[in-house]
Amino acid sequence: MSSEELAARGQTTAAQVRKDLSHFGSFGKRGLGYPVDELRARLRRILGIDRTWNVGLVGAGRIGLALFEYPAFRARGFDCVAIFDSDPEKIGRELGGVVVQDPSAFEEAVRALGIELIVLAVPAEAAQEMAQRGVDAGVRGILNFAPIRLNVPPRVPVEDVNLVMELEALSFQISKDEPDA
Repeated sequence: MSSEELAARGQTTAAQVRKDLSHFGSFGKRGLGYPVDELRARLRRILGIDRTWNVGLVGAGRIGLALFEYPAFRARGFDCVAIFDSDPEKIGRELGGVVVQDPSAFEEAVRALGIELIVLAVPAEAAQEMAQRGVDAGVRGILNFAPIRLNVPPRVPVEDVNLVMELEALSFQISKDEPDA
């Protein structure tokens, strides 16, 4: 596949494709393009999606359950092996073969199950504590849906997902071209 074909699929330029790929080494041959299978394998390795990641979900509310039920996670190598929630009505409930556990079992489960990534789908007031407990137990990355900035060591990457900000950005994109009312 040529850089032009990749650029068209990625809605960018061929020069940008070549530049971006060059950051990770030598890909393809000038005039011949990129061998698709080799490129796919190397990009999967670079992105860390050439393996399965054990994920712990903290929070079995609406957002947490929607994330747990999203089939693309497992298909892409993100296997939710544990769910934690402080609601006594949810603890012990089985969801897709995973039993909801009390947060008191969190650190032990992280270590026993080899959980490397956690998804925080908890209220802001619980997020920092659970993030710190995860870091202390050996978690390597956090996907944060709580509306708070987490304070964790720089070695633990955090990706914040703020749906309100995303909607605001979308509304701005729509509104910026509208005439003033």
